[in-house]
Amino acid sequence: MTEPTSLSAGAEEKKESVPTQLVKHTNEVGVASEELVSANAAAGQKEQNTSEIRQDYVYRSSGRPEKRDMIKSPVTDQDAPRNCELYVPVASNRSAVESSEESEEDMYRDEEEIEREKILLCETNSSEYKLSVSPEMDIMEYCRKEWRGNTPVAKRMRKGYEAVAQKFASIRRIRGDNYCAFRATLFQALSQASQLPRWLQSEDFTMLPENLLSKYDWIKQWQLKQKPGKKMGEISDEIKEYLILLRKKWKNISEIKDPLEKQEACDKLFKNEEEEYSLYEALKFLMLNTAIELYNADKSGRRVPVFSWLLFARDTSSNPCQLMHNHLNHIGHSGGLEQVEMFLLAYALQYTIQVYRLYKYSTDEFITLYPNDPEEDWPVVTLITEDDRHYNIPVRMCQETML
Repeated sequence: MTEPTSLSAGAEEKKESVPTQLVKHTNEVGVASEELVSANAAAGQKEQNTSEIRQDYVYRSSGRPEKRDMIKSPVTDQDAPRNCELYVPVASNRSAVESSEESEEDMYRDEEEIEREKILLCETNSSEYKLSVSPEMDIMEYCRKEWRGNTPVAKRMRKGYEAVAQKFASIRRIRGDNYCAFRATLFQALSQASQLPRWLQSEDFTMLPENLLSKYDWIKQWQLKQKPGKKMGEISDEIKEYLILLRKKWKNISEIKDPLEKQEACDKLFKNEEEEYSLYEALKFLMLNTAIELYNADKSGRRVPVFSWLLFARDTSSNPCQLMHNHLNHIGHSGGLEQVEMFLLAYALQYTIQVYRLYKYSTDEFITLYPNDPEEDWPVVTLITEDDRHYNIPVRMCQETML
């Protein structure tokens, strides 16, 4: 595979403009920032037309990572593949849209009623408002509640949901806390798991933290969500425990034969916040391991997937060290997965992630596969997104589709 000449241009783009066009053309690595601009426009349209939609403080507001500026400071390490530059996120001013959404009140309700609702929302900060995966509901009923207006964006979204409804009857909403891509993918994978994947059966699987740390000293800067102040050297055993937990849960659920019991087991797991976030840390570490393997393969002249070039073409992730510092360490804290990182997640799990991208309805990219050239024996999980930032999951495949 010949490395495309447009990579140098790709490295100059901001990370928000990582091209998504590789989904459509496997041999093209051009920068197509207008796709993400379109996605942002769709999200902005939905946020601004507050009269057309129902506000959702759990799944919507928390699902939008704040924009951030990146300050570049050198972090060098002898064991790093190259000079590792750390981009420190600096919180920017909140957008006018966010401010207007929070300050906008219903003119037909009195002030006391509005205040009572705000107090109730704060006091009920319990598990029912923190459901990681909400109960299923009819997919078209959900669409009608979310997209009531007659704007071009609302019409396109309704058409997209109608197309999804030809395949799936229901939808389950995913909690938006910058882990939604992990949550949606892992929930779907476990829900349909019938056996333990080969990579989870490896004897060396739980030795990954120790093995990588012995080769790359910069991994000591790994950050955990639960303990952001500690370094990898102090908590490598905890990463190992998370990997063991992932294998245990996957094995236990895959051995359940009854579909209802399997679903109940998945629901129970995703109500256990401590275990749930431990699994996400395991997934992040698997992504780092996969990134290192791809980086080393490319440097040794072996063939790598196209997305790997794009992953390391960004000026914030030109090597695995930067990828860890500037991206993986921030997942769940100040941002979620970018689109090119969805490819990395798919490769780490050896799953094909099929996504209905509703804002792309009526285009060739309405249904996107990560990766776009998966192995034939990789299982497939299906997600839904309206903007390439937040993900929900379709469930209950229609009977005709199953036949």
